[in-house]
Amino acid sequence: MILPGATLGVLGGGQLGRMFTLAATVMGYRVVVLDPDPLSPAGQLADIHLRADYRDAVALLRMGELCDAVTTEFENVPAESLEMLARHCLVAPSPAALAVAQDRLAEKTLAREFGCATAPYANIESADDLAAAWSAVGAPALLKTRRLGYDGKGQARIDSLDAFVATFAKFGSAPCLLESFLPLEREVSVVLARNAQGEIAYFPLAENRHRNGILDVSIVPARIPDTLVAQTREMAGHIAAGLDYVGVLAVEFFVLADGSVVFNEMAPRPHNSGHYTLDACASDQFEQQVRALCGLPLGDTRLLSPVVMVNLLGDIWQPQPRWAELLRHPGVKLHLYGKAEARPGRKMGHYNCLAESVEAALELARTTRAALGIG
Repeated sequence: MILPGATLGVLGGGQLGRMFTLAATVMGYRVVVLDPDPLSPAGQLADIHLRADYRDAVALLRMGELCDAVTTEFENVPAESLEMLARHCLVAPSPAALAVAQDRLAEKTLAREFGCATAPYANIESADDLAAAWSAVGAPALLKTRRLGYDGKGQARIDSLDAFVATFAKFGSAPCLLESFLPLEREVSVVLARNAQGEIAYFPLAENRHRNGILDVSIVPARIPDTLVAQTREMAGHIAAGLDYVGVLAVEFFVLADGSVVFNEMAPRPHNSGHYTLDACASDQFEQQVRALCGLPLGDTRLLSPVVMVNLLGDIWQPQPRWAELLRHPGVKLHLYGKAEARPGRKMGHYNCLAESVEAALELARTTRAALGIG
């Protein structure tokens, strides 16, 4: 076990790194952040902020020398950077697990290997594959770049062959998946933690709503039958065990109109849909990330209160949101990320609405969203 007093590292200085840094600091660890942004949210709070590119060999060597263990806050850190760090300190999740999450084709192939259904899809390596992919999948469909897609980036709805060809060109003819557009009833996510001893702890399922490809609200507990809760947890657990995964993992599933469940994607890190845990669970996902990284027993994931998490995007900064309208509600817990510049679509923070029932939490979310001018 890596105990308090040790030094932990995180590759990435965004809001997830910031919340990891807070959790680790509260638990008595020192934290080193590697991120090129001099104003990074996590770097502001870290004991040491290494301002360098994620491929910078000198900075990676320095981090490996300083840290007892290193994790990541986003999946697009180069896997080879983790491999370099692994020569000097413990690294979790593993470079191999990260590499799977960086490629949608590898993700879906793995999910199928571990018994998860997926939407029908076709792999596209070049323009030569377009005709066969269209014949196999057709419309309506989603075209998704295999790498570097998140928050709606690198994906588009496709309703015609012309749109398919044009969008593939717009994506720079990069490798893509054409995926059938399924009749969704809702989307849910399983956030779990797994340590090196193989222990898994599951958080309550979140029911997620998106707007413009970005998570808008998460509702907990998800309003689905217990049988589907058990099914999605089992599938997510198979994926984590199959990867010999260590850390916090989020797995998104679609619940279809016929009641069946299909795998959508996974994130090898704490997840936006798990932010409700900061206020509504006995342990939160960032404490779990510290515990899993350090080989500690995992924390208690009990839900203490029904909750609705609301994302705050830069669209409502004009120049500041009406915080007084939000904070007059005692059941609201506000979390801001310390970002210097607000931009449309940029995640600036979130808040959790706690109440005695899901219905009451949803009403509190509706009221406060309206007060802040969130459409």
